[in-house]
Amino acid sequence: MLKICVIGLGYVGLPICIKLAKNYKIVGFDINSERINSLKKGIDLNDEFKKKDLKKKNLFFSKNIQDINNCNFYIICVPTPITNSKQPDLKYINKSLLLLSKILKKGDILVLESTVYPGVTGEFINKLEKKTKLVNNRDFSTCYSPERINPGDKERNLNNINKVLAYEGNNKKVKILLKSVYKKICKKLILSKNIREAETAKGIENIQRDLNIALFNEILIICNKLKLNFNEVVRLASTKWNFLNFAPGLVGGHCLPVDPYYLTYIAKKRGYKPKVTLSGRHVNNYMKKYVIDFANFFIQKSRIKKNKIKICVVGLTYKYGVADIRNSQKIQILKYFRKKFKFTKGFDPFLKSSDKLDNNELKKYNFFIFLSKGEKFENIANLLSKKKIIDPFFYYSK
Repeated sequence: MLKICVIGLGYVGLPICIKLAKNYKIVGFDINSERINSLKKGIDLNDEFKKKDLKKKNLFFSKNIQDINNCNFYIICVPTPITNSKQPDLKYINKSLLLLSKILKKGDILVLESTVYPGVTGEFINKLEKKTKLVNNRDFSTCYSPERINPGDKERNLNNINKVLAYEGNNKKVKILLKSVYKKICKKLILSKNIREAETAKGIENIQRDLNIALFNEILIICNKLKLNFNEVVRLASTKWNFLNFAPGLVGGHCLPVDPYYLTYIAKKRGYKPKVTLSGRHVNNYMKKYVIDFANFFIQKSRIKKNKIKICVVGLTYKYGVADIRNSQKIQILKYFRKKFKFTKGFDPFLKSSDKLDNNELKKYNFFIFLSKGEKFENIANLLSKKKIIDPFFYYSK
């Protein structure tokens, strides 16, 4: 009988748990005690799921290894961040490796979903074989299926996305089992016989987006310097049939600011220094300074005395519609203005710890700095006079 364990219950692991619990007994495992305790109470601190989603009879949450040692299908969804020196940080992968080395047995199937550089899955397998004396594709089986979760996106979710499934073994029974489980997760599977190529594909999905956003951020800066209407420039360019339209903005989260460093890390290890891949990072990392300079120019032009200035920074999470502030430049911008101006507040309805903002308080502030685009923020902008709106990305400018 198949018993599935999902290791890591963040934005990737938890949706998979809930999806599979419709058909299998699932143990959701995480070393974060706070996360496990809240999920057991039916509370998702990321605000992605309701209590009814978390209280399924086939779904059990635990941080104890004894609760997962009799599972036989493990899906690893742990974070893969970067260090302060922009190097891949595989500590959570290694913790998973140590955990599995204690409980791995013959017949078990492992699926890695975490975003990694090409070769990590192979390194993971080699270390596991040495620790357990078991052999991959003989005693146990390993697959790579890169996550494709887009937090806050109600249209593109596990129900309707394509999902890559890379398996290099020849065991037909394992292949059938992998496909049967993953067809319960998503509708369309894209099969591959090369794990390293699937690892690389995942990296370039996000690198491509990072580069395109960086291009539009740079065009925005150039238009601003030339005193051109950025939105009109893009509108005109969009009339060409093959023009790709991206929105400028502050890039954050756990994917785009991280993945380029993974691919370039292994490229440098193999003797090639990438020339394009990190260029998007340089531009997108610069945008925090651009926003600060843009807002300071706007504020100084008003000639309001510094001790009278009251600012509300609108949009704090890394993107509209989520509660995640990982790698959020918006939080850093808020901290900057809080140091500079005594009365500075930050508002985001998706972040429980943010300051509150209602119609009565709108009159208190001299300026509103908009850092995200979305309906709830547009409603606020529509209530304000043009002279109060600081809109670095021209989302709401009237």
